[in-house]
Amino acid sequence: MKLKIIKTISFFVIIIMLILLTVSCGDKEETGPPRPAPEHSDSFTFFDIGKNTIISDNVRKRLNKTLGDDAIERKNILDLEINYDGFLKEYFENLDKLNKKLNFPLGERVEHHTVKLMYRYMQNKNVSFDYVELVYSEYTRRPVLIKIHFKKNGLNTIDTLKQKYGAPESINWGGETSKSLYWKKSNDLLILSFVPDQFGKPKGQIIIYFKNALEKLLKDEQKEKEKTRRERTKSGKTAF
Repeated sequence: MKLKIIKTISFFVIIIMLILLTVSCGDKEETGPPRPAPEHSDSFTFFDIGKNTIISDNVRKRLNKTLGDDAIERKNILDLEINYDGFLKEYFENLDKLNKKLNFPLGERVEHHTVKLMYRYMQNKNVSFDYVELVYSEYTRRPVLIKIHFKKNGLNTIDTLKQKYGAPESINWGGETSKSLYWKKSNDLLILSFVPDQFGKPKGQIIIYFKNALEKLLKDEQKEKEKTRRERTKSGKTAF
């Protein structure tokens, strides 16, 4: 009798162990390898548009839902100057040098291989922007420049930027109504400025320079020009 009870208990113990082993194996198959943690952003973003965001129909549709319909332009001039003529030279010399390279020869209209998306009619009343401009390189399909003009509630914008990117540096270049705050991340730069309008009221504007992308755009254009020059020389199609 005792032997029969022991056999019965052993049988149930084995069954329970098999069940636990089966469940354990099932859990491992469902869990799989751990997913990699999201990469920490080392630059600036605007509605999740960052330096590595490739322009696409899906990106445009997502922006249209927030900012309204866009207007698109190709072959654009690319003037990096802001606030007043000479601002970059005075405060951001490296950016000023890049701007001059992008616009050489000086005094001529230099068009770049870029795609510009412009948003002028904001359908979402909760959006505090008057005008948004995103400029993409045609070579990489990634942004090189973002410009934003925002409405009077600029304090909310400043607070949001401080929470996201930390304390900014400050430039007082024209009295109480003319100043700029700026943030640096890696080689990129975000400048928020208050510039007085014709009535003396400060208007807010933000510009994001993706400096590496701007430099790459310049190199890509120079390579294309050199390639065209070599092909013309090889075919004998020279001016003189």
